[in-house]
Amino acid sequence: MSEEQVKKPVKIVETILRDAHQSLIATRMPTEEMLPIIDKMDQVGYGAVECWGGATFDSCLRFLHEDPWERLRKLRAGFKNTKLQMLLRGQNILGYNHYPDDVVEYFVQKSIANGIDIIRIFDCLNDLRNLETSVKATKKEGGHAQIALAYTIGDAYTEDYWMQVAKDIESMGADSICIKDMAGLLVPYEADKLVRALKRGSSLPVDVHTHYTSGVASMTYLKAVEAGADLIDCAMSPLALGTSQPATEVMVETFRGTPYDTGYDQALLKEICDYFAPYREECLKNGLLSTAVLGVNIRTLIYQVPGGMLSNMVSQLKEQGASDKLTEVLEEVPRVRKDLGEPPLVTPSSQIVGTQAVMNVLMGERYKVASAQTKDLCLGKYGQTIKPMNEEIVKKVIGDEERITCRPADLIEPQLPKFEEDIKQWKQQDEDVLSYALFPQVAIDFFKYRLAQQEKVDLTKADTANNAYPA
Repeated sequence: MSEEQVKKPVKIVETILRDAHQSLIATRMPTEEMLPIIDKMDQVGYGAVECWGGATFDSCLRFLHEDPWERLRKLRAGFKNTKLQMLLRGQNILGYNHYPDDVVEYFVQKSIANGIDIIRIFDCLNDLRNLETSVKATKKEGGHAQIALAYTIGDAYTEDYWMQVAKDIESMGADSICIKDMAGLLVPYEADKLVRALKRGSSLPVDVHTHYTSGVASMTYLKAVEAGADLIDCAMSPLALGTSQPATEVMVETFRGTPYDTGYDQALLKEICDYFAPYREECLKNGLLSTAVLGVNIRTLIYQVPGGMLSNMVSQLKEQGASDKLTEVLEEVPRVRKDLGEPPLVTPSSQIVGTQAVMNVLMGERYKVASAQTKDLCLGKYGQTIKPMNEEIVKKVIGDEERITCRPADLIEPQLPKFEEDIKQWKQQDEDVLSYALFPQVAIDFFKYRLAQQEKVDLTKADTANNAYPA
């Protein structure tokens, strides 16, 4: 039997309970919409179901008035045979700034205790130092640590770079590698080269994650799997395509009868699809799902700018009455990115580069004004970029301020005891301190809402008891 004919079924990570609805309907799917279909999903044989982390935590508290920890516990109770996966922003956890190690370690501990099996960990600069604490904590708690590399294009990102970083990831003790193509920039034949480079660099399983934004994602998965990828991230068709992932059912059929056959039952997948189809229609009717995010945006490939970053820049220019400057800004983006060390364009680095490009064009002089975030990036507060920054630009942005060369979190004192003290009056479970640590005001608002709901229930019970007939 030739190497090509060796049976190597590909596994699918199902994203409909996390990234699919985050990408298409702003993370608004409530837990009650998920629970009735869990039993069917649990029978598929998925490599994992991604159901937590990313923006779901903030959205649960802020918009849905749900406890994200309670969601996780309910999902864990329902998925008896399937591994549950979450997305963690490394030292940023699920927030937008670096947290001290004690908070990161406690968050990982509680995530695994409440039901997470696999933690996908990434950093916006691919600075592996910002992932060390998360990986160690995950391993300590018996979880699977997957390091996700933000995929990007540039002089620094050669096959040798990817191969070396795969070696470094294996040395860190990670259990698998994920290519996180958040912008849909990974085209099919580049995916082939990339997966082969990662496989040369380490013996770890490789998971490929992309978005359909640029229209090539299904073909990218086909070439990635043929090159040796072990897992691919897909979404059930009602919340697939557009800015979401390729459709699960389509990829299952693509590999049927090949050495990569998933073995998944299409009849079972149809039942799951039929369950979510009315929810999709409901989201279209109420405006939660916009047709604007369902098409192909080829500008993603032309300018190598993620969809979210592009919409931010368009909005910023419109506010300034300078919509006619969009082409100039798009041409400025690669120059700014090169000045700032060629970071991957993923949150928050995408917003930093995009906003600075807008400022440079509107001011008529490059870096005449720099955003606070550009300054922090130049100071090293986000970590180390792959390539050195333009020293003249750095000098112009930060003047004589001293740059950080250590791991940024090394400069942050432990904060868990302070957070515990802050929420004494609101705390009802250990996990509340973590909700507060990540989103202080949002968490307090939720705690107040939770208390009000509990008081309503208590009043209803009291009324029922008072009005009951004596036996």
